[in-house]
Amino acid sequence: MMVRPFTRADAPAVAALAAADEQALRGRPSKIQPEDVVAWLSRADLERESWLFEDDGKIVAAGWFEVYGEIGTALGVVAQCAKGRGLGAAIADRGEASSRAHGVERIHTFLLPEDAAARALFEARGFREVRRFYEMAIELTGPPPAPALEDGLVLEVFRQEDARAFHEATADAFAENWEFHSLPFDEWWEMRKGQDADEHGPLWFVVRDGDKIAATIRNEANRAGGGYVAMLGVRRPWRGRGLGRALLHRAFAEFWNRGLPRVTLGVDAENPHGATKLYESVGMEVESSMLTFEKALA
Repeated sequence: MMVRPFTRADAPAVAALAAADEQALRGRPSKIQPEDVVAWLSRADLERESWLFEDDGKIVAAGWFEVYGEIGTALGVVAQCAKGRGLGAAIADRGEASSRAHGVERIHTFLLPEDAAARALFEARGFREVRRFYEMAIELTGPPPAPALEDGLVLEVFRQEDARAFHEATADAFAENWEFHSLPFDEWWEMRKGQDADEHGPLWFVVRDGDKIAATIRNEANRAGGGYVAMLGVRRPWRGRGLGRALLHRAFAEFWNRGLPRVTLGVDAENPHGATKLYESVGMEVESSMLTFEKALA
């Protein structure tokens, strides 16, 4: 068995491994794409804190670690053919070691509810379930309704000169969300710069009220086999006025025009602002869920 760091060139192979595992556990085809793996790795130090396990040249497991706020996050997947060989435990060991090296007091990992073996592994190591997240999806069958807003509110394409205001508005909108930690602007912009649009058109939008940004949405194309709403936030003074719905309809229209009728997003099942109900009201349905497990480190 050889263990080496990831490179981004490994994303297709890791995506295939994760998709096959998900399909085996859930009994339906997986939508995981290489672009999803690249997004998962966006904050990881691949050279120092990622691990690709190869057996006779074949990738049989993958794991990586990152720090988000004050929490260490260790993630991994083991091929169906390699389960029961201690690879999951090896990834967990590395994740806990990285957490202690960074001095964080808690570590998170994410599990599919269907993966009883992974649950047993982490519960035996002192982890407990602390949160559940839903993946919601819609298959558009036609152009969505035109965004509707009150007089004085304007929905516009993101402009790069508004990057700092966009970042501040998003941080404000998410301030009450569970375990949300806003990255410093320069770090965030270094990671996100250039993602607001591609050769097919814009992907980020804002709602303005005069000179203030009241709400933001950040979308990605070709995630999980379609369009992906990566972030939607409405600031407290503007909640309950249809801004989130308007931004979703604008995102749906963009994806429909690109020939991407499937749109997905992730949401905290206990979101304090009723986000799940908003998404259901525009036709999205819960497709699957993901569990967050946590361990306090001494």
